[in-house]
Amino acid sequence: MNNKKIKVGIVGANGYAGAEVLRLISAHPNTELVAVTSRAHLGKRVSDVFPALPCSLVFTDMSDKALKSCDVVFTALPQTAGAGLVGELIDAGVRVVDLSADYRFDDVAVYERVYNVTHPRPDLNAISVYGLCEVNRDSIRAAKLVANPGCYVTSVLLPMLPLCRNDLASDIIADSKSGVSGAGRKSDEAYSFCTLDENFKAYGVFNHRHAPEMSEKLGTNILFTPHLLPIKRGILSTVYFTVKDADEALNTLKSAYGGEPFVSYSDALPEISFVAHTNRCMFSARFDGNRGIIVSVIDNLLKGAAGQAVQNMNIMFGLNETAGLPLYAPI
Repeated sequence: MNNKKIKVGIVGANGYAGAEVLRLISAHPNTELVAVTSRAHLGKRVSDVFPALPCSLVFTDMSDKALKSCDVVFTALPQTAGAGLVGELIDAGVRVVDLSADYRFDDVAVYERVYNVTHPRPDLNAISVYGLCEVNRDSIRAAKLVANPGCYVTSVLLPMLPLCRNDLASDIIADSKSGVSGAGRKSDEAYSFCTLDENFKAYGVFNHRHAPEMSEKLGTNILFTPHLLPIKRGILSTVYFTVKDADEALNTLKSAYGGEPFVSYSDALPEISFVAHTNRCMFSARFDGNRGIIVSVIDNLLKGAAGQAVQNMNIMFGLNETAGLPLYAPI
């Protein structure tokens, strides 16, 4: 890539993930933000809504023609809300990183069942690349449309894919705990401070929408239960499984991501504080006979959403993959 700045648009910069993309792009050394949309903040300057960001751009709506002049657009909208726009952008020659679930599934019928919608642009699934960066890097480079993975999904897939692809793990159970920002920016008593503080709860038992995404990508069924922690951000996933060969599994995990800047095996059990405010995933494993347990941690808003989205953009445009992305947690 030459020294010319990449022209970037962000659709849906009001939600937590979209706003985090906005923050990262505002400080990215290789980008120029040219369009940013938000229905909630239409007509307001970015710096008035987010005083920490010195950006004088005004929030527009999805009809903003400047979006089609961008090199890449990040779409961070609820399921189906941005699918039509994604198609228009692709038709206009704009590359897209979509943070919704609209283009994550290989099987459109599974997506429609899980989200109880009719897919508005199933034709685009044929060109979509699943944006798990360390796994699909080669396909991402040439992609016109990248589907950013789910946050819980990222925390589970990164350690489990090397095992499943080598037929080393079965009977998988994932028990994941997330900071409340994973539920999105919404006014709901269930996610209020008084409800969540000094509390811990499970939800989505047997019906969370990320379970089918995990199962499809792993190629095997998975039992998944998510929980909400009384913290702002971060995910810790504890994954239980039956292992065929513990020594081979451990060697596979330790070597799977050698040299990767954002994914690493840890001898010590990792904690959320090790990766909060970074684009990193750390995981560790323990074995007892034919039973295995993996503990995996990410920041749900970064490696689980906006950070991975920007990492995808870096790959798509031939940039240093770490450009604009935080590697180390605050001390």
